[in-house]
Amino acid sequence: MKLVVVSAGLSSPSSTRLLADRLAAATVRQAGGADVEVIELRDLATEIAQHFVTGFPPARLAAALDAVAAADGLIAVTPVFAASYSGLFKSFFDVIDKDALTGKPVLVAATGGTARHSLVTEHALRPLFSYLRALVLPTAVFAASEDWGEEGLERRIVRAGGELARFMAPAAADAAPDVDTAAAIAPRSLTGAITSVDPADGFEVTPFEERLAALRAE
Repeated sequence: MKLVVVSAGLSSPSSTRLLADRLAAATVRQAGGADVEVIELRDLATEIAQHFVTGFPPARLAAALDAVAAADGLIAVTPVFAASYSGLFKSFFDVIDKDALTGKPVLVAATGGTARHSLVTEHALRPLFSYLRALVLPTAVFAASEDWGEEGLERRIVRAGGELARFMAPAAADAAPDVDTAAAIAPRSLTGAITSVDPADGFEVTPFEERLAALRAE
């Protein structure tokens, strides 16, 4: 199996790359192993601009685009710029072949200085990859500055990595001995629908039919 990680962080080191590495590690652990290739977009900025002008990708960019197309799973992480993904991040996916991500499982994530940007994964990243016909995983991960070192971020990383592992290698993910199943999959209601309530938190979900019956009884 091949896992490709696209990081759009601009500094070195960067929180974007740190989040990308932690997501990759969680995925590989729960998948039972995978070959990981990390693509740092800051190293390809000039080649991406040249591709826009000439219509032909230089060798390093072509190799990166081929790697994404051949991957069994993709992790895409961007810093937040002007309340959305960075221009460099968007430019890379603008030059990728329109069919390269069709049906491919993609874990989206972002970093920002404040939790007020946390919905960037839903209003910007998820629509972008849905347009590219990728299979965007239910759990997206956003890390604000204050999230680092917090238990909640690690739980989201484990859950998202578990989802990607299941789509990349369902059998291996089910057999992984150290996987916390409740944390590795998206929370679900009793009917199987995805919900914001995590079963590990001890909440009980009352089926809608029971609530409706109680109202009728009144």
